[in-house]
Amino acid sequence: MQIGHSPLLSAVMYKFKSKAAADVIMLDASAQHLLRIIGKDDTADFVKGILLPADMPGAINALEKAVAHEEAERAQKAKEALARGETPARVEGVTLRQRTTPFIAMLERCHKADKDIVWGV
Repeated sequence: MQIGHSPLLSAVMYKFKSKAAADVIMLDASAQHLLRIIGKDDTADFVKGILLPADMPGAINALEKAVAHEEAERAQKAKEALARGETPARVEGVTLRQRTTPFIAMLERCHKADKDIVWGV
């Protein structure tokens, strides 16, 4: 799906939809990263897909592990910088935790309500 009317304003967007939660909208790179983390890494999954309630606890777990891994790596790099007497690098951009928070909330709500999440349809 494209937004905007000018090529300069166009971007590929993903809209995750469910009857149990508000839509979650992401740019393609962020959405595809999350889809890869939850095991939806087939090219067809990037076009359209469905996440069943039975698969949501595993998806939540995979996202939480990925966030913990990213944060542990960042903490280790900061520790190494301090050991060298350097100032740790500041976090640039949006963290994985920030990207996953609305999606995890959607997953939790949809799982509880036993409703699918779809995209690209």
